[in-house]
Amino acid sequence: MNATDRVLVYGATGHTGRFVVDELLRRGLAPVLAGRSAERLAAVPPRHAALERRVVGIDDPDRLRRAVAGVGAVVNCAGPFLDTALPLARAAVEVGAHYLDVTAEQPVVRALYRSLDAPARAAGVAVVPAMAFYGGLADLLVTAALNGGTRADEVEVAIGLDRWWPTAGTRITGTRNTATRLVIRGNALTPVDSAAPSQTWSYPQPLGDQAVVQVPFSEVITIDRHLDVTELRSYLNTAALGDLRDAATPAPTPTDEQGRSAQRFVVDVVVRRGEDVHRISATGRDIYAVTAPIVVEGVVRLLDGRHRGPGAVAPGETFDAPDVLTALERDAGALSVRSDRRAPSAAATPRNA
Repeated sequence: MNATDRVLVYGATGHTGRFVVDELLRRGLAPVLAGRSAERLAAVPPRHAALERRVVGIDDPDRLRRAVAGVGAVVNCAGPFLDTALPLARAAVEVGAHYLDVTAEQPVVRALYRSLDAPARAAGVAVVPAMAFYGGLADLLVTAALNGGTRADEVEVAIGLDRWWPTAGTRITGTRNTATRLVIRGNALTPVDSAAPSQTWSYPQPLGDQAVVQVPFSEVITIDRHLDVTELRSYLNTAALGDLRDAATPAPTPTDEQGRSAQRFVVDVVVRRGEDVHRISATGRDIYAVTAPIVVEGVVRLLDGRHRGPGAVAPGETFDAPDVLTALERDAGALSVRSDRRAPSAAATPRNA
């Protein structure tokens, strides 16, 4: 097995990490399981027992470089990414490996772009943060909607979940990430209004009409990285936000042979450019499980050369967005994509509640 087939998964024993390991195996790659806890790495599921395991923390740069050596790519699934992303990505770049993560944290993406673009270009590798449900999926949808263009007058991203069963990692990350969230206003990254008004968004089925509030995730930073957008607003339905904020909400429970929960999601995007309006949406099941085929599709394309070169880049910037979405829909069966270039009716856009 050569280095280009080997992919180190940091946080491999976590909820999302296990989905990523399974997807790498499905795609014929060789996962190397890594993390901070020897105890957790010793207790991997039987299906992962034969895989190589490496125990390493993030506070020793030399040891971290040795741990990521000999692989073609590193996938970081270990939050809070405010703590893990920069040390792990820097180590990957220094040994000549591509780096991807699944962060929803805006400051993490900004830090990686700022600190590692030039080193990644010099090393000939790509650093792709937020290649996941939060961040990457919306970025790919917006890029596909622009159909080769790079400018939009207005972008609205509405993420809807029929329920949110947060993992322990999600809760820890939420506590750690206290930075002011950003949107795009007047072509500039701007803090979101502290008292965002409630609106109603008419999602495609299975969600329908839902109350939403502005809750921007990492897609704002990735989109701003490579697209010229005058205004960008990002919403989350309030029911899902209520689940997240409720300490009594349980963690996700597996309901099928893949380990997915019963949760359903919609990521609905409306892109306006002059008189042209394009609405595109992705629907699927389990935001944690669907992250695995998204990030692994990125891994595969980085390793086989189907990307646009080195640097710290956004998903839609380095990959062919329509082709990635087609692969996720057709090959991975991870989601369903619907696109409509007609001007949306009043019911298809947000309206005051």
